[in-house]
Amino acid sequence: MLDTTTHTALTAKRQPFAVIEERPSISVIGLGYVGAVSTACLANLGHQVIGVDIDPGKVSAISSGQSPIHETGLGTLLDEGVSAGRITATNDLDRAVRSTDVTFVSVGTPTAEDGGCDIRYIETAARGIGMALRSKDAFHVVVMRCSIPPGTTLGVMARTIEEVSGKTAGQEFGVCFNPEFLREGVAIDDFHAPPKTVIGATDARSSNILARICAPVDQAPILTSIETAEMVKYVDNVWHAAKVCFANEVGRLCKSRNVDSHQVMDVFVQDTKLNLSSYYLRPGFAYGGSCLPKEVRAVAYLAGESGVSLPLIENLGLSNQEQIETAVRMVRETGATRVGILGLSFKPGTDDLRESPALEVIARLKAAGLEIMAHDPVITAKAPGGVQPEVRDPHGARQAALAKELGCRFADTPEAVTDWSDAIVVTQKNVVYSNVAQMAMEQHDTPVIDVVRAYEDCPTSKNYHGIGW
Repeated sequence: MLDTTTHTALTAKRQPFAVIEERPSISVIGLGYVGAVSTACLANLGHQVIGVDIDPGKVSAISSGQSPIHETGLGTLLDEGVSAGRITATNDLDRAVRSTDVTFVSVGTPTAEDGGCDIRYIETAARGIGMALRSKDAFHVVVMRCSIPPGTTLGVMARTIEEVSGKTAGQEFGVCFNPEFLREGVAIDDFHAPPKTVIGATDARSSNILARICAPVDQAPILTSIETAEMVKYVDNVWHAAKVCFANEVGRLCKSRNVDSHQVMDVFVQDTKLNLSSYYLRPGFAYGGSCLPKEVRAVAYLAGESGVSLPLIENLGLSNQEQIETAVRMVRETGATRVGILGLSFKPGTDDLRESPALEVIARLKAAGLEIMAHDPVITAKAPGGVQPEVRDPHGARQAALAKELGCRFADTPEAVTDWSDAIVVTQKNVVYSNVAQMAMEQHDTPVIDVVRAYEDCPTSKNYHGIGW
């Protein structure tokens, strides 16, 4: 049976691999945009490559060194590969798999009628690979390159191959997920200079083989679990779509105000500390503070005033509110009646309570009849801080009143909170908080809801609950 634990031991870190001379032979199933480019580029790296497709037109074109699609430079590379005897093409999947060491799967994954992913072509490819491996003794590596939901590589591809071949994934054959990041029109350049190389694998042997194939273009691949590698592909493309929509919404807003949107975005993209960086791109708690909430509302108001629709920007507040509601639901599901809150300000290192999502959580829990005790490193009962008289947002008065009410419910130490509580919510990343919360989990079986990823390595306790992990 498929070992679904081995692959999770690989950590998501870049790992250097030396370039070696041995070049495994490769079959590529699916000769569309990704498969045709992969065939040409892998042959260009010196591999023997067999392209496989059920479309006789694609097989004929590649066999004669011609590109079946319009892609800059592809025809030249295919012609060079065929002329050098490194590229052949066929509709015989069985022979191609048995004749090669590694199989890349790049079949189509169109949208199904229900809006999900149609995996019929993957299932067909898996059955064909499984049949070929039944009569093959040598270790073979199957590399998935399609965009697919997490769990498909192991749950569909690997399991089907196992059932048909009678062999075990991770032992008698290997399975990898290696997402492609090829932009149509510049795919050849992207193959040879990838933004990143991500490898998820069932076993170290397969991971090493694929890393060596990739070494000429990237000697430091990112090794991770198969499920993470699958999700990365989806997340990357959704993020690119979000960027397109965001820029276009900026354009519509700017035009309505007679502002040059390109000048605005030219300035915007020069900030690589915040705007174009990993900052803010970590799942955690809702945004708050004196800037983000009110300025999202202000932009939405400007749009409404100008008669411009900005669905992405206008719904940021709704998405942010859902993160707060998620935290509340997680607390309620514990059945606790006394809840400890570790951290009150909207972020560590400040005493500013303006639009702090922690206060929103407290308000909802108190409305449900739960008792609350809180601690914050810089806010005390004597100095409840952060309640600024100039707050003018719609929630300001209620939050200020709530903060004053919490003055009699402050604990002098985080330990006092954890000792008193039936459940604990950690809202700030703080080593003291993470330590006392872990002790409460281990010594008192207290449920801990972590909304900020307080631990680098998440506790394995059944009492630990991360908001997005």
